[in-house]
This record gives sequence, C-alpha cells and structure tokens, in this order.
Amino acid sequence: MLDLRIQQHFIDSADLQYQAAEPLAKPVESGVQALLACVTSGGTVLVAGWGGTAPTAQYFASLFVGGFERERPELAALALSGDSAALAVAPEDQALARQVRALGHTGDVLMVFTTAGEESVLQQAVHAAHERDMTVIALTGKGGGALAKLLRETDVHVCVPHDRIARIREVQQLVLHCLCDGVDAQLLGEQELSE
Repeated sequence: MLDLRIQQHFIDSADLQYQAAEPLAKPVESGVQALLACVTSGGTVLVAGWGGTAPTAQYFASLFVGGFERERPELAALALSGDSAALAVAPEDQALARQVRALGHTGDVLMVFTTAGEESVLQQAVHAAHERDMTVIALTGKGGGALAKLLRETDVHVCVPHDRIARIREVQQLVLHCLCDGVDAQLLGEQELSE
C-alpha cells in the first residue's frame, strides 16, 4: 500500500511539471533576461528565502557563483542570511530588508523564494529592493499572496500553479535549474540538453 502512495507522489509531481511547463516558460524566460541584464552590467543577484525556502536560496546562489552544468566564469550572487540573530537590533521582519539596503544597488536583482507570499520579512525585502531601484524576481506558489501584489510591471513573477507546498518546491527547484541553464546558454551559447 505504501508503494502506491509513493508512486502517486511521483505521478503528481510529473503531472504538475508537465502542466506548468507552458504557462511558466515566459516568466522564466523573463527571469533569465533580468539575471543576464544584471550580471552583464556588473551587478549582483541577492537571493532570499525564509524558513523552508532559505536553503533553496542558498542553493541557487551557489549554482550561480560556482556554475551549473558547465564551466564558466563566476557570476555575482549572494544568499542573504535568514539568521535574525545577526541583526538583533532590527525587528525580525526587517532582517532581509536591512541586508538588501546594505548590499543592493540600482541594477541589481533581488530573487525571493516563497510558497505562499505571506511572509512579512520577504515583503519588506521587496520594498527595500524597490527603494534601491532593483528588479525583483519572485518564485511563489498559491497565487503569490501579498508579495505578488507588491511586484511592479518591471519585476518577474514565476508562480507555480498549485497549493501544495511539496509540489511548489519541486517545481521551484526545476525553475531555478532552468534559470541557471538559460543564463549559461545566453552567455556561452546553446548546448544540447543531455539526458
């Protein structure tokens, strides 16, 4: 019985990825273009998540700096710290915003990962990015919540069309791989996708 439940997870994940491929292709392409504009002009990508999405932000930053599937020069990316103890004098919802204000510049990108878009700390980071004239790339699910309402026309919203957290995170992982591959393809030329 448990094996059928496990198989159903694989089937559900594959179904969502298949269904999301077409509607997410354009926003992901826009994300690639925003990342390219940032790094080719000498900017930095600041990456943020909170709680369960913080490791996803760290993973993306490590791929962006260290390379995805092929050798290339390092690209500037920094995962913001979700450790509010490091910012003890600031209210918790300002933990990421203060880092954006300290490190972000016009032309940089703030990429945020969230499943629902309701975390005040991520919303404050988006406000801080806009204060700095930065582009925001938001990877969300569940419609994007309050965070989606903060996005400007020049920002990029990649919203996984699902409500289940596990499925949202699985598709977000694929999206960040697509972003890395897209940047590499634009910088280094097309390379056939291998199995």
